[in-house]
Amino acid sequence: MTKEQVKSSEALSARQVVLEARNVSWSVRSATLVQDVSLCLRAGEMLGLIGPNGSGKSSFLRLLAGVNAPSAGEVFLEGQPMHAIPRRMVARRLALVSQMADTVDAITVQDAVELGRTPWLSALQTWSQRDDEIVSKALALVGMEEKREQYWSTLSGGERQRTHIARSLAQQPSILLLDEPTNHLDIHHQLSLMHLIRSLSESMSIAVAIHDLNHALMCDRLAVMYKGRLVRIDVPEKVLEPELVREVFEVDVSELTDPADQARVLRFMPL
Repeated sequence: MTKEQVKSSEALSARQVVLEARNVSWSVRSATLVQDVSLCLRAGEMLGLIGPNGSGKSSFLRLLAGVNAPSAGEVFLEGQPMHAIPRRMVARRLALVSQMADTVDAITVQDAVELGRTPWLSALQTWSQRDDEIVSKALALVGMEEKREQYWSTLSGGERQRTHIARSLAQQPSILLLDEPTNHLDIHHQLSLMHLIRSLSESMSIAVAIHDLNHALMCDRLAVMYKGRLVRIDVPEKVLEPELVREVFEVDVSELTDPADQARVLRFMPL
């Protein structure tokens, strides 16, 4: 690591822990999908979850979000046990974007994104101009403002994914969890979305499950999941090493430097 990377890592470790899993496991019938995982997400961090299909990334994100309760261990939100916090209060602080949540309702893009404001509304706090502004900003951030009147059933898979992300942004969480958000997106929207997520980490904490390991290089830290376990968590330079990549992903990797901007690029080859 360079001196700058060391300083950045030290600065990150000094930040407040906003979300933490302590010895978390989750089993369905006789199958253990997540086993004894402990990690924390810090304020302003972009944490990447990587691992092959079936490694437990999606299941673990659902535990972090409080969607599923762990079979063992505990998840803490800003120091409080998540199970003890009312769901409406959790939803004001944390949002989850699943891979491809769907709906059969005849709703527009605007309707779908407005659902993100639900945790903030009540009999005493009704819809206002501020809510309209928040929804419009969320639509603009993901490039869906021109399709706000379009019906859900007419959207492509990528457009639906961007709409789900806009809904979560309209929720105004301080913590955002995303499960493979670039699925179903073309290369232009993949890159745009990853740069958007990176920029959002300046104002919120983000944990994102990622398949593309070159995209994963944008994260502050990477957590490697394998067969339901956390096998390593560290900065990308210390995680994406040839030995670990071969063991976990069953491919060889070589590192290249892009002459255009000196960026690190990974190239993968079959064993």
